Amino acid sequence: MQRRTSLKLLGAAGLGIAGLAVADWKWQLVDRITHTGFFTFDQERLIASIADTIIPQGSSSTSSGENAAPIGALSTKTDQFLIKFFEKCLEKEEQELVVKELEALHQLGFISLSKEEREKTLLSYKEDASEDKKKFYELVRSNTIFGFTTVKEVMVDYRGYQVAPGFYQGCADVPSLTS
Repeated sequence: MQRRTSLKLLGAAGLGIAGLAVADWKWQLVDRITHTGFFTFDQERLIASIADTIIPQGSSSTSSGENAAPIGALSTKTDQFLIKFFEKCLEKEEQELVVKELEALHQLGFISLSKEEREKTLLSYKEDASEDKKKFYELVRSNTIFGFTTVKEVMVDYRGYQVAPGFYQGCADVPSLTS
């Protein structure tokens, strides 16, 4: 066995893996610095975390189709829908409310909380005395559900939706009524 060649290959493989990890970290840093949009990079991550908390990735045993994969808010890109919806479809006051509450959640460290703690935090918004928190919770929850239930993966694969449920079969023989 050629030990030197094997050690060189193992060393090169290790350096390659380390280089990929550094490259990934560099791209995340570049994405954070060059991020443009209505929401900041951290606010978009918060929206994704909230959507994942409301509709987490399910198990395949609950799916109706035999080949259907487990889906959730992140796998159907509901978080991207929410970001665009909040940016383009809300009134200025509602946008300010969303940004203000996202900042409050960021201060709590919402992303780093466990799933159960995130759920408790969002449910506390539902029952809070502040109208702003209640409105934020209802706005995020209802639009997350709306965005999730209207994607193709849910409508077609899970609910069996068909755009035109009737089928046309041209050139079919018509039975004669006279005998």
